[in-house]
Amino acid sequence: MSFVLLFSLFIVYCSNSNETVQNINTPNVSSPVEIYLIDSLDDSRKYCLDILGYKDNADVNKGLQSHSCYSYQGAVSIDQGFDKELISQKEFYIPHFKVCMEAENIEESSGLALKTCDKNEKQKFILQSSGKINPESNLNLCLTVSSSSREGGGGNPVHLIRDLSLQTCDESLSSFQNWGTRTIN
Repeated sequence: MSFVLLFSLFIVYCSNSNETVQNINTPNVSSPVEIYLIDSLDDSRKYCLDILGYKDNADVNKGLQSHSCYSYQGAVSIDQGFDKELISQKEFYIPHFKVCMEAENIEESSGLALKTCDKNEKQKFILQSSGKINPESNLNLCLTVSSSSREGGGGNPVHLIRDLSLQTCDESLSSFQNWGTRTIN
């Protein structure tokens, strides 16, 4: 009798453990949001975090950039759409491609890559109420767009691109470091 009870408890424990692993790897996806630079700089459509490439043809292996937001087309694009709920949990997750934003290093001038989500320190970012996006392990660094833009491959007017990196947070750089999120209705 005690063996049957012990075996039943083991089965229940294993079932619950598998559920936890499954939930970590396949989170419930909320409405996608764009993460956009508050200051429009030289593009009235604003700049959004974006995967290099175009929509379904975006290449997660090429990393993250800032790009003209596609919301003027009427929806959040799959290569610019982040899971809103996970942002509050310090995870910048792009559901369509099943990848998370990850700093190459937690240091100044580091680029931003896209990797399988595993909750490592390089993937933990905080969107502050001030609009700054900081790696959790170094709040002195901010997600920053470059001071210059270049033309992308399409759009009317032509889409613009700016590189992304981690830079020291500085009020004089707020135009390049303040972000927001938005949905498209």
